[in-house]
Amino acid sequence: MKKAFEEANYAFYKDEVPVGCVIVYENEIISKSSNMVELLNDSTAHAELIAITSAQNFLNTKNLNKCILYCTLEPCLMCFGAIYWSKIKTIVYAAPDKKRGFSSYNLEIDREIKTISGIMESESKDLLNKFFKKIRD
Repeated sequence: MKKAFEEANYAFYKDEVPVGCVIVYENEIISKSSNMVELLNDSTAHAELIAITSAQNFLNTKNLNKCILYCTLEPCLMCFGAIYWSKIKTIVYAAPDKKRGFSSYNLEIDREIKTISGIMESESKDLLNKFFKKIRD
């Protein structure tokens, strides 16, 4: 999660919503990303989607069933869809997103995706609050 938080900090200094993501395969980070929505002028350029694409390219497969995704903010519904389709079995996220996070939806899926939350939650929330205060000032 510390590496994902480093990616979130990078996004903060690039004036992106500070969300970072890493994907781990066999205890090695194979992919990392931060939000790039502003940089790419692409509303789908979330950290999770970029990290998933990078991991699939690295492993030369669309099947990431042996990977764990770490993210500083609970993935949105769009990102959860990508997580589902890439077959990632475990999501670890720092802070919940009560407005846009996937867990606020009553999703019925055909397999279990394990979720772990709260790791570095306060640091993630603090960075997000700092970012939104900065853009409002």
